[in-house]
Amino acid sequence: MSLFVREIAVSNYRSLRSVRMPVDRLGVFVGANGAGKTNLYRAMQLVQSAALGTLAAELAAEGGMESASWAGERRRDESPRIKLSVGLGTAPGGAPGPSQYGYAVEVGFPAPTNPAFPLEPNVKEERLTYRHRGRDVVLLERRGPSLMARDEEGRPVELGAELMASETALGSLADPSRYPDLQLVRQTLADWRFYHDLRTDPGSPLRKPSLAVTSPTLASDGANLAAVFATLAHIREDTATLDAAIDDAFAGARLEVPMPERTATFGLVQPDLPKRVFEPHELSDGTLRYLGLVGALMAYRLPAFVALNEPEASLHPDLLDPLGRMIVAASERTQIWVVTHSERLAAAIERHGGAKPRTVVKRAGATELEGLKFGVFADEED
Repeated sequence: MSLFVREIAVSNYRSLRSVRMPVDRLGVFVGANGAGKTNLYRAMQLVQSAALGTLAAELAAEGGMESASWAGERRRDESPRIKLSVGLGTAPGGAPGPSQYGYAVEVGFPAPTNPAFPLEPNVKEERLTYRHRGRDVVLLERRGPSLMARDEEGRPVELGAELMASETALGSLADPSRYPDLQLVRQTLADWRFYHDLRTDPGSPLRKPSLAVTSPTLASDGANLAAVFATLAHIREDTATLDAAIDDAFAGARLEVPMPERTATFGLVQPDLPKRVFEPHELSDGTLRYLGLVGALMAYRLPAFVALNEPEASLHPDLLDPLGRMIVAASERTQIWVVTHSERLAAAIERHGGAKPRTVVKRAGATELEGLKFGVFADEED
């Protein structure tokens, strides 16, 4: 069963004082530098890290709670905790239907009595619910050291305090037969992909051959790009849509993907030099980055959720319209989030797919989305 993101809520994380919003099948967020777009993107990564068991490490890498927490004013009685929650459902975002599953986690400063390293946040509360006949059934609940989970027969089981204070229960209770709902949610979140580091420098993974292993999905750093193309060409044996995407962006060009031996490689043939194959180390930064995005959006199997952070970086403006078309086409296969500075790219996506761009702004230090009130965008209230 596939689960789609239907809603996300974030509180007290960097510039996200309190944001709760619906998530469509194709979401586009545009705004100026410093508005907090990347914090939205990063919050989704942190939700995934809770499922992977790396939430504390991710926040510690950001400088710990001191750096990652909301720095503005708080109510005197308000706890300085970062709160993350996501609603998941079987219907894609934007389609009718509620969230079937709700997952929420709160992290905060270690208690004085807890042994912890200086930058290490502690999990204070964690909860997974399932919506059944109009009410929420608690599948997992944690408050400090107390932990309850429902087993495969729906019985609540009190678990011993085996978790470290910095570990999430969702990332730790790895018993699929005993906790099938936890496994479904964990697998869904773990399958998400975030593409923000498709480097194009001389040492970029995109420029190197990759192991000749069937690769249905592009790695987050693009290190298996050649194997992704080889999988389409020699495992699926169908490159019609891939060839069309290349021609749409680089008229008359074609991708060459030889049968792999120990490693997989690829090259690009330009129309003005039809007998010359340009290998990845010879391609311009913009051309190579675009090919990386092709791999992310046209792979044999797309992840449950794909997030692109500033995909327009290094691209010639003429490539933004083909990129918009490719993003819209990929959204027919999965759920996609695009965070961009480029109003031209946002407009191309809206033109080809009807996804209304959401404008991200900052007011009094807090990130907000234009038209978002009480968790609903004004143009979607009906």
